[in-house]
Amino acid sequence: MSTSSKLVLKAKEYAILKHFETNHKYDGKPYEVHLEMAFEFACKYVHLLPDEKTISEVLAAVWTHDVIEDCRQNYSDVKQVLGENVAEIVYALTNEKGKNRKERANDKYYEGIRNTPFADYVKICDRLANVYYSKLHNPTLLNVYKKEHDHFKKQLWKVDYQEMFDELEVLLGAG
Repeated sequence: MSTSSKLVLKAKEYAILKHFETNHKYDGKPYEVHLEMAFEFACKYVHLLPDEKTISEVLAAVWTHDVIEDCRQNYSDVKQVLGENVAEIVYALTNEKGKNRKERANDKYYEGIRNTPFADYVKICDRLANVYYSKLHNPTLLNVYKKEHDHFKKQLWKVDYQEMFDELEVLLGAG
């Protein structure tokens, strides 16, 4: 099955290494804690993806979704290691320049996600992982996600991902 395809395993190894090399942490823990959670949500909803090739590429993108933004990697680096489709998703998920969360996740950012096949799926998995973790460990950040939720949903909701949004809203206490 594609959840453990060569591409997915290569992406996992690459992402963990790059986050380690840049000493990038997730709430003081190895960054793979976050990546593993996002991957688990992606596997939970993998039935929403159309075929094995797409599944492998999307799961690889889940592992690597932050390497351009956080690990001094660029589009060409990701493309060379994991191929163009994965690089397109990772690039789309890379925040814009900005002084705060709102500037970094601006309309251009969300437009790029919507215009890149399956980048929205990866972003929703990322948000599910962040909200899940925040609900357990960081109520202040959970409140940030609650405040952002209507805008996030307006930007990325589509009927195909309704069950993902249903879970997100339950985690946020909004469902």
